[in-house]
Order: sequence, then C-alpha cells, then structure tokens
Amino acid sequence: MILVLKNIVVHYEKVRALKGISLELEEKSIVTLIGANGAGKSTILKTISGLKQLTAGEIWFLARKINLLSPHTIVGMGIAQVPEGRRVFPYMSVFENLLMGAYLRKDREGIQKDFETVYRHFPVLNQRKNQASGSLSGGEQQMLAMGRALMASPKLLLLDEPSLGLSPVMVKEIGRIITNINRGEGVSIILVEQNARMALKLSSQGHVLETGRIVLSGPSIDLLRNDHVRQAYLGG
Repeated sequence: MILVLKNIVVHYEKVRALKGISLELEEKSIVTLIGANGAGKSTILKTISGLKQLTAGEIWFLARKINLLSPHTIVGMGIAQVPEGRRVFPYMSVFENLLMGAYLRKDREGIQKDFETVYRHFPVLNQRKNQASGSLSGGEQQMLAMGRALMASPKLLLLDEPSLGLSPVMVKEIGRIITNINRGEGVSIILVEQNARMALKLSSQGHVLETGRIVLSGPSIDLLRNDHVRQAYLGG
C-alpha cells in the first residue's frame, strides 16, 4: 500500500470533523471519496498533506509515518494536492505558476522533462505559458492547478473537487486527463468529487462519508449499483 490511514481523528476547535477514518490506497490506483458538503472529504486531504493536525491516529506513506511531518516535507516525499477552487497565482504567468510547483526540486533535467509531460497532458498551457494565469478560463485554471501539482513529481496526487464549476464538456475532459495521469504516469490518486457518478467511474475503489465517518466502502462498480448511493448521490 502506498498510503494507509489508521483510525484518524481531526478536530476544528471543539468540533470533531473526522471520527476515526481508516482507509488504504494501493499504488497506481484511484480511490474516490464521496459525500455531502461537510462530510469530511476535504479535511482528509488536508490532513494527509499536513495542513491539519491529527487529534489521534496515524498516517503512513510509503511505509513511513508522516502525520508529524511539516507540509513541505510531505510534498518533498511525493504527495501533491490540488486544492478546491484552483487557487492559481493570478498575476503570475502560466509558466511561473508551473515553476512554483517545482520549488523544492533541484534536478533541472527532471524539471524540464516534467514541463514537457505537463504540456503533453495540457497543450493549452503550452500555448498560453506567457499569459497571466488570472486571465484563463475556469477550466484552464483547473488544468494549471493540476499541472502545477504534477511539477512536484508526485507519487500521490490529492484532487479536491476538480470538476467544480466547469461545463459538462470540460468535466469530461478533466476526467480523461485524470485517467491519463494515473495510467500514463503511474501516479496514485485520491479524488474528492461532488460529481459522484464521474468519480466512481474513474476510480477502482470508493468510500462514502457521512458526518466524519466512512459508512460504506467497496469497489466503485459496486457502489454505482448500491441503492443507498444511487438515491443519495446519483439522483436515484
């Protein structure tokens, strides 16, 4: 397993946001987390990244416990997150935003190779590399945020609502790119997504969260057929 969460508990002040979450992620796989707003999905990603501290439990990445490490150390180990809402640097160029993703790296040849990889996945970023990032469309900014994360050369990519606010055509394109990153680059992915149908179709394994707990887990194809999931998250 590339990632193991062992009974993690997280608080926001006195509110217990995660109530004993345990899950495992196999190397080079896609796992999705689905659930209503406030269920704890984004908190799981932030906790893996070191942006939220555990109250209890452990997080293991590549057989090393990481829950006491700083966020930049975790990034350097190979975990990159694409936050909800994209959060590009609007006054910096596309190229400069991508370069920020490699800020911990010293391997110039590897960085150049990853620029080529990003431009292969997102040709529009190459076309607009000198353009201010804030002038891009929402879909293009999402591509930039994903490309910036890839510049960290991650082994594990955490995607938080990548289809949020995008057109149906762009949602389909983002789904295709996620699959290509996973299969072509061998990057493991945890996908948090309100578009539950798309998320389950992209992933091999799924977890359903309700109020800080995992209430249902299994192969994604089985969750697509589950009556509770269909009624609650797939529109019946």
